[in-house]
Amino acid sequence: MKKVIIVHGCPSNIEKSLSEKTRTYDKHWIPWLKKELKKRGTKVDTPLMPEPWYADYNNWKKEFEKLNVNENSILIGHSCGCAFLVRWLGHTKKKIKKLILVAPWKIANKEKHKELFEMKKRFYNYDIDNCVKDDIKEIIYFTSNDEEEDGKKSLKIFYDVLGGKIIELKNHGHYCLSDMGTEEFPELLAEVLK
Repeated sequence: MKKVIIVHGCPSNIEKSLSEKTRTYDKHWIPWLKKELKKRGTKVDTPLMPEPWYADYNNWKKEFEKLNVNENSILIGHSCGCAFLVRWLGHTKKKIKKLILVAPWKIANKEKHKELFEMKKRFYNYDIDNCVKDDIKEIIYFTSNDEEEDGKKSLKIFYDVLGGKIIELKNHGHYCLSDMGTEEFPELLAEVLK
């Protein structure tokens, strides 16, 4: 049975309602995609990664490994979730069906606070294991003509090592609700269902 796991991105600020289990998903296409896939009988997990505003690879790995990833799994990452998934696949050598990276990010932005910048560098600065591409049947990237320059550079970093198929949609920015203007993401749904 096909199984989809969606890993959210990293908000820029500590989110106010820390007890809400949907806090990171409220702004994006994740709830819509989950609902559409479940309607079609697909099992979907959307793990809530610990403290995504201070993303720590080891803490995320511990949370992510509560899930069962196998050769029928489709992994989807958004933004920093992409960096996590590629790193995790390199460490674990897991074989999966499909990897979809939406607005992939792999560059630590300069921060006012040195501690936050150092944390981001630890999360993003790793060598991509080029063997990852051998363990995945299909790799797909979603980007946009109006993505930020560091987002475009990040896409190139991943693509140059892993290859795959790039889908560029016009005026989708960083694939957040504020950029897309909608929670619906039919192009991603279509790629998952192929």
